[in-house]
Amino acid sequence: MNSRIERARAALAEKPDGVVEAIATAADVTPAEVLALLPDGAAKIVPADLFAEIWQEFGSWGEVLMIVHTQDIVLEVVGALPAGSEGHGWFNIHGDSPIGGHIRKDRCASIAFIDRAFHGRRSCSIWFMNADGHAMFKLFVRRDEQKELLADQLTKFEALSARLAA
Repeated sequence: MNSRIERARAALAEKPDGVVEAIATAADVTPAEVLALLPDGAAKIVPADLFAEIWQEFGSWGEVLMIVHTQDIVLEVVGALPAGSEGHGWFNIHGDSPIGGHIRKDRCASIAFIDRAFHGRRSCSIWFMNADGHAMFKLFVRRDEQKELLADQLTKFEALSARLAA
């Protein structure tokens, strides 16, 4: 058996609700390899060609949490997803939101619907994965003041995941 995967499996068993990137780093694997080890149903992978459809759908959910997690920063931005348009090789997002910029959409290799515990609480997100096995960015169902997932966004997340991952 591959020792890298065994290390990942052991790290995940030690902290099953931990930060995927930290588990990946500890085991010297990619976050995609960690996602593949999650229990059945915790990570549902769909094709990258659903990028625009998922973006558009998620954009109708009100304010969401976008996270960009690299080795050097975990950037968290709350806002509504602006409509995107393609041009000059980029997926461009501009609008009346703190979320804006340019995404190399062609680098998206797959999209993962993640429904798992994170630090003891249910967490639901969509990860846009590149071919290197890392998340380009993640979109999360938001939480209310009691730190519970917003019911309307959770219902939409579950429906979208069920429809696209079927």
